[in-house]
Amino acid sequence: MTDGQSQIANDRPRRGSFFTRWLSYGLFGLVFLYTGVMGTLSLIASLFDGSGRVQHWFARAWSWMMLKTGCIRVQATGLEHIHPDQPAVYVANHLSAADIPVLYATLPMQFRILAKQELFRYPFLGWYLRRSGQIPIVYGDANAGLRSLNQASESLRHGTPLVIFPEGGRSETGQLQAFLAGAFYVAIRAQAPVVPVTIVGTYEVLPMNSFHVLPGTVNVIIGKPISTRGMRLRDMERLSAEVRQLIAETYNSHAKVALEEVQRETAEAGETQT
Repeated sequence: MTDGQSQIANDRPRRGSFFTRWLSYGLFGLVFLYTGVMGTLSLIASLFDGSGRVQHWFARAWSWMMLKTGCIRVQATGLEHIHPDQPAVYVANHLSAADIPVLYATLPMQFRILAKQELFRYPFLGWYLRRSGQIPIVYGDANAGLRSLNQASESLRHGTPLVIFPEGGRSETGQLQAFLAGAFYVAIRAQAPVVPVTIVGTYEVLPMNSFHVLPGTVNVIIGKPISTRGMRLRDMERLSAEVRQLIAETYNSHAKVALEEVQRETAEAGETQT
């Protein structure tokens, strides 16, 4: 752990209690059970369903089971901005392992996820990801990464919406990270709209590197689609900056951790002036 990571860990307030911590360990046992059972059923279904529809149903059911078990409530706004019959790239911030079940439980259509290749190596999860047509992305290998992005663009052209976390990984601090360009390459290449999705609250219920789940409410705020018609690949950075700004403004106006950070910075600025 670096000095910066140690500082983050030290600054992070204690979460929950001894009771909720041990209850969380029990919940994770149930999560593994759900994953094993639902993953097996999904794999069996994949032998008879080439469309991925039945597997997507199993993923949604698995997500609801996990959220209900963890006493995590999801509230969604902006669902009117979703057009299930129109392929789009749904770009979301990434805070927690809970983000994926939250999105499965919220988005009312079948979609594919552009996910890190490492996830495809896990038992059940990796098998599900491959059999259901999810797309692995390779970081650190430009050629392999480009092939993944081109594959995602083709999937989008064939009418399947995509969900992408452009930060490339979960945030350790609850603050928005820099965006990678891949999501916007895919959208522009397929001339498909980008839909900003802001997730608020998963960091509070299950931050990165923690097994301690706290009950709570997660908000999913879906923004208006941004058209990429007429854009070229040279417009990627501009589009990325625009979408990041929209998600940052929405997140910072709703997230408790973001508001606390602003208050801390304001207080430090005041102390410096005095």
